[in-house]
Amino acid sequence: MELIRGIQNIRALHHGCVLTIGNFDGVHRGHQALLKHLKQEASQRGLPTVVMTFEPQPLEFFLPEKAPARLTRLRDKIKYLAECGIDYLLCVKFDKQFAAQTPEEFVSSLLVNKLGVKFLAIGDDFRFGKNREGDFHFLQQAGERYGFEVANTESYCDKGLRISSTAVREALLNDDLVLAESLLGHPYSVCGRVVHGNELGRTIGFPTANIPMKRLVAPVKGVYAVDVYLSDNQSPLPGVANIGSRPTVKGKGVQLEVHLIDVNMDLYGRRIDVVLRKKLRNEQRFASLDALKQQIADDVATARDFLSQRSES
Repeated sequence: MELIRGIQNIRALHHGCVLTIGNFDGVHRGHQALLKHLKQEASQRGLPTVVMTFEPQPLEFFLPEKAPARLTRLRDKIKYLAECGIDYLLCVKFDKQFAAQTPEEFVSSLLVNKLGVKFLAIGDDFRFGKNREGDFHFLQQAGERYGFEVANTESYCDKGLRISSTAVREALLNDDLVLAESLLGHPYSVCGRVVHGNELGRTIGFPTANIPMKRLVAPVKGVYAVDVYLSDNQSPLPGVANIGSRPTVKGKGVQLEVHLIDVNMDLYGRRIDVVLRKKLRNEQRFASLDALKQQIADDVATARDFLSQRSES
């Protein structure tokens, strides 16, 4: 899969495609079903597949305080879309200038002139252009004028449950990691590069690898038994992770801190993938560091037992 970073990097070789547009947050099983259908349409037409997504996501741009938690960072979204076999991912910078386009400008300039769209799969609730004036009906009319087909992306359901990014967030909010994994088609994980923290964990005997959760809100909070992957080919390392604001030490911002169980390893600067396996408890404030230390020891013991029993079964 080729990543096209911005409209300015669309080249003549990208002209002529089948396209879908969306946030694709989580790249869940509903997205995967849509992309499978898109690939079938592309194969019938002898054209490449293109996914258009936006950074930041439109709601993050217009109403950041109301934007939902992201399930995946851009890097992880790129990885999952590549695994789906998409040919091109067009990542469009969503800014004031882009948002000010009229629906006609968006269609004629970007979809027709630059991308040469022949087939567009889009949700019937999709709104676009200045003041959100463009909609599914507008795209259908534009398709008739410019010669591209517009198809509605049907909701994907499993056992009567509509699979959506919202449903995944609700499962995570309810601490149902099994349901979240079923909806996603893969375990829920948090990926990122380990940064230097205040090293408090080291002083109380539980050194941690710290990953800042760059969004204002996180889809999960609390203490978890986790598998930590350092690379795609490596067996996971057992760990216990805290996701939250660390109230006992008056932390600022949401952060993931993971302690490797029975493993001493310097992870600074490395990119790790932390897979959440079981929630142990909610985050809480402790009266003293000694009380925090004792609780972490209990968490480590609980996580060790859970992860070892699972590996033996």
